[in-house]
Amino acid sequence: MTDPITYQNYIDGAFVACDNHIEVRNPATGAVLSRVPESDAATAERAIAAARAAQKGWSQKPAIERAGHLRAIASNIRQNAERLARVITEEGGKIQSLALVEVNFTADYLDYMAEWARRIEGEIITSDRPGENIFLFRKPLGVVAGILPWNFPFFLIARKMAPALVTGNTIVIKPSEETPNNCFEFAKLVAETDLPKGVFNVVCGSGAGVGSALSTSDKIDMISFTGSVGTGSRIMAAAAPNVTKLNLELGGKAPAIVMNDADLDLAVTAIRASRIINTGQVCNCAERVYVQRGVAEQFIERMAVALAETRYGDPIAQADVEMGPLINEAGLRKVEQMVRTAQNQGAQLVTGGAVADLGKGFHYQPTLLANCSHDMEIMRKEVFGPVLPVQIIDDLDEAIALANDCEYGLTSSIYTRDLSTAMKAAAGLDFGETYINRENFEAMQGFHAGVRKSGIGGADGKHGLYEYTHTHAVYLQS
Repeated sequence: MTDPITYQNYIDGAFVACDNHIEVRNPATGAVLSRVPESDAATAERAIAAARAAQKGWSQKPAIERAGHLRAIASNIRQNAERLARVITEEGGKIQSLALVEVNFTADYLDYMAEWARRIEGEIITSDRPGENIFLFRKPLGVVAGILPWNFPFFLIARKMAPALVTGNTIVIKPSEETPNNCFEFAKLVAETDLPKGVFNVVCGSGAGVGSALSTSDKIDMISFTGSVGTGSRIMAAAAPNVTKLNLELGGKAPAIVMNDADLDLAVTAIRASRIINTGQVCNCAERVYVQRGVAEQFIERMAVALAETRYGDPIAQADVEMGPLINEAGLRKVEQMVRTAQNQGAQLVTGGAVADLGKGFHYQPTLLANCSHDMEIMRKEVFGPVLPVQIIDDLDEAIALANDCEYGLTSSIYTRDLSTAMKAAAGLDFGETYINRENFEAMQGFHAGVRKSGIGGADGKHGLYEYTHTHAVYLQS
């Protein structure tokens, strides 16, 4: 076993030591992996100042030059993909194959956003006045604060950084204290390129310290946050006095509707994947199922077998596992409590339903709950674990009504062979995304956004890129 590594903040193009540190542990074993900075507000302000000093010069560079820097970082990531994936697995418990997918997708995302350098467009609008033209220019906002979650921490760096930088902004990243190691490894790869100092900064610390400093600063022009509704609400309140622009991706309780005519093999495979991918700790994956009565028994039987066959354990020690641990003990106890409450409310435990006895780590058995009803907590609140509650419905209208009656509105899905049924669901489901006969996983060229308490704004594609700009209207009278 190697000694824990000590990481440093990355500010103004240099790694900066910190007096206080947080220990990062492997959730599968409890082993200490690293010591990371527990920075204070003054350190965050130093990073903000560096980003602000760099922003004007960065924005004046041609977009195609800014894009070249993103491509250089993407190249470095690909050259270190296996090592980076292991870092993600060790600190987050993600299986190695999924961690490698995340690393490669991150490199692809940087390249994709770099391609927009020649595609950022304004408009020319016809004026009511003779001899006048109205121009709409897209301009950078200034300095962006990117506050990251722990579940897809490496990709979320790029999801915030790439559109910010290519449009001329600079950025300060705050990684999660649960999974910061990958972010510091990302910063090392950035440092190997010739990205101008101050354009990209990393400051690690608590939400009360660094997070608060970023959220309350009048020198921050946009906060892009991915995480819980509670934390998002606190960021909104902190940013309100400065009327700082917000881009928030918050929680989800994605419904999956399985109709009588569904391809059950497909539905079981895709929905099972939602509950075991990253141990169910994914905001856009299916978290509740509404299955039509005619196939309910078959679906539940097949899903029970599929979940029970899941191989789980330490993803470093066992490369062939399909599911690793939950992120920490608090996450494990939350899942345990929600399953117990569901059973007390009348849900039927079909398979799983207990902490996995592996001797160490935060492992929970893949769990299927039948006989669920809409008033149960398990059908309404986000579990963020390998638990699937199922409710039987009679028709599509009932399923849509139940699906929409939720405080969240990020993603949804339906399984049916009938086109008119699929289109009716797409029209009726009030969510940011609907997946039809496929797994819940977005495309980088789409637009990932939610409604209700699932967030404000969105990410990916053209519309996600333009979140990092403001429109400047110019009236030119000849």
